Amino acid sequence: MKQAILVSIAVMLLFASSGVAAERRPNVILIVTDDQGYGDLSCHGNPILKTPELDQLYRDSIRLTDFHVDPTCAPTRAALMTGRYSARTGVWLTYGSRHHLRRDEVTMADVFQRSGYKTAIFGKWHLGDNYPFRPNDRGFDESLIHGGGVVGETPDYWDNNYYDDFYFRNGSPEQVEGYCTDVWFNETIQFAKANKERPFFAYLSTNAPHGPLHVPQAYMKPYADQPKQRAAFYGMIASIDENIGKLRSALSELSLDRDTMVVFLNDNGTNGGVTLSKVDGDSRNGWEVAGYNAGMRGRKTSRYEGGHRAACFIRWPGGGLKGGRDVNGVTAHIDLLPTFIDLCDLQFDDSERFDGVSLAKTLGGNAAPQRTVVVHDQGRFGHSLGDGLLIKDKDYSVMRGSWRLVGRELFDLSSDPSQKVDLALQHPELAATLRGKYETWWNHIAERSDEYNPFVINPAKQKTVLISSQNWLGGEVAYSQRSVRAGLGGEGWAFIDVEVPGKYRIGLRRYPRESNLLIRAEAPPWPSAPETHNGVKDERVALDIVTARLAVDDFDESRPVAASDDEIVFEVMLSGGQQKLQTWFSQRGGRQTAAYYVYIEPAASGQE
Repeated sequence: MKQAILVSIAVMLLFASSGVAAERRPNVILIVTDDQGYGDLSCHGNPILKTPELDQLYRDSIRLTDFHVDPTCAPTRAALMTGRYSARTGVWLTYGSRHHLRRDEVTMADVFQRSGYKTAIFGKWHLGDNYPFRPNDRGFDESLIHGGGVVGETPDYWDNNYYDDFYFRNGSPEQVEGYCTDVWFNETIQFAKANKERPFFAYLSTNAPHGPLHVPQAYMKPYADQPKQRAAFYGMIASIDENIGKLRSALSELSLDRDTMVVFLNDNGTNGGVTLSKVDGDSRNGWEVAGYNAGMRGRKTSRYEGGHRAACFIRWPGGGLKGGRDVNGVTAHIDLLPTFIDLCDLQFDDSERFDGVSLAKTLGGNAAPQRTVVVHDQGRFGHSLGDGLLIKDKDYSVMRGSWRLVGRELFDLSSDPSQKVDLALQHPELAATLRGKYETWWNHIAERSDEYNPFVINPAKQKTVLISSQNWLGGEVAYSQRSVRAGLGGEGWAFIDVEVPGKYRIGLRRYPRESNLLIRAEAPPWPSAPETHNGVKDERVALDIVTARLAVDDFDESRPVAASDDEIVFEVMLSGGQQKLQTWFSQRGGRQTAAYYVYIEPAASGQE
């Protein structure tokens, strides 16, 4: 605590010495875009894409030029929210319940809330859709989010299509008007208006420009000479850019511009802005052949620089953070929470838990700290998940200064920014040193990696728990509603922690309740229109499911499925503690999949 006080005093003195003293604790708006890469901004040299509002924010901000995130979205968000390496928090995948942020983690929202800030999230959360993983369980006073990682994934409200959707406000579905990106920004502006007299923290996390790439056609037209998918991707970024301008204008009109810290970053490497050459048959790790990637190797999910180097702009005029200044040196998402604690004078007395470091002095003019940062990707789409355990030596990069140890390869970005020349044989001692850093890092982040983060059954906290197919461990998952409509998926199980033992109704469904569809039905066409939606494959398959089976605790029972059934319900006495829950839908002919949606709720009101 003493050290934190000294840092806060030092930061205030730095601002005072620059002639700009911090007048009040700032509001903080943290903007995170999804799948927009470092090169997907015109201020970073993109010759095709135009981002005038982000370019202006770039000019007005302090820029972290060597800033890194995880190569995929949920891990980045876990690290961002906690100041700790994502795998240490229980998050290293985007599905299979391995995206549940561990219960004992303290989030950024917790810290702001405990320090008197009003807190809110608008957009993408992707760290759990049930208690105790929801935003309102993790320090957010207000939330309006979609389910899962993208609008239209299995935890999301059925048939959401980016326009006039049902999103979850403080946990309950509510239909809103407008295009998704507009909704998140408009909600943030309204939140700022409602809280202009007190400090607030808003986490504005867009689902754009992640696919599927749906955007009003007007935003695509300037990029009509590009391939259709890239034109849609750029159009989604153009929509974000326009909304950045609207948000900044609103802050000025509310006289909040000076006292609001605006932070912008992207969550991983680009997924739509570049086409790469293949390396050993893998298109994630090559070099640019079309589009733009700022000269970097790799894209989203890659261990190479293009998979995890990100933009990070920080502007706070009232604290002296302005004026277009670059900060060099390796920095990362894990640094932002410690930095906010110092800059905003937040109450927190356990800074030893952080893997990140405060950049408060660095932003005030000091050099960035010399340190080693590690990133890795544990993704395994297209493969059976099993228990989804961490895999050592999988797709990692150890970063120190300009050096990168990428697996067994060693690169010096100062002379080889595209990572084409492996220097491991020329510098064996440095390679060994960085490998030792990886070993130490692995031993720390893997300490609790054999634990599950189970769904908690406690009707007083959440009456109905929904487990969707995206959350199954086991086989290949039906990740999105498109997968459900197509009848994809394999075996699956999850873990539950029954805090309140008793009798429960457990319902197994092919489609979620709000769809009103029968188990054997073929879903109707997905709602879309040519002027608003980029064409996607809408495969719809009726499954001739004849038997439903549930196994949990010491219960294991099968029931027939009739053509008129929409849900097969089992009544089960659940004892306390952690248990494995597994389901099966058996089709005529023998094929089996897990149930796509499972509802768990008390059988009697006395448990609530």
